[in-house]
Amino acid sequence: MSTQTAGADLANNKSMSIIVTKGSLDWAYPPFILGTTAAAMGLNVTMFFTFYGLALLKKKLNLGVTPLGNPAMEMPMMGMHIGMPNIASAIPGVDSAATVMMKNLIKKKGVASIEELREMAIEADVNMIACQMTMDLFEYTKDDMIEGPVLGGAATYIETATKSDINLFI
Repeated sequence: MSTQTAGADLANNKSMSIIVTKGSLDWAYPPFILGTTAAAMGLNVTMFFTFYGLALLKKKLNLGVTPLGNPAMEMPMMGMHIGMPNIASAIPGVDSAATVMMKNLIKKKGVASIEELREMAIEADVNMIACQMTMDLFEYTKDDMIEGPVLGGAATYIETATKSDINLFI
């Protein structure tokens, strides 16, 4: 295949953009799974990390999960699914316990870690944009972040989104 044909094929690929706004363990999986899957299927993928989602690009991840605001959260325990009521988050230690349970479940089921999915995204040439305004707002520096993502703002994302076939807000 000629370089011109390869470039034309790349230009004709479908594309997807994802706004990543949440930085908890449970909310980190959907954008990375969808982004890496789409990239593996040949889509050009852009992920825009803003507000709390920006924390997913930090070198050191300390992700947790909370039942607060997630009434559908059920964990498989004792042969059944046990719901975690929102009020449980008010009890000291419940969020830590929920995080440990989720991490153990992820490991037991052989699900890739967020660090592994993030590396897969980099290897698949997913275009990751770290929101410059959020970097400034939360006083993050480039040294806090992994290598690979570029800095950009809302206009950078919108330029991509207007050309994308699929736009997701997670």
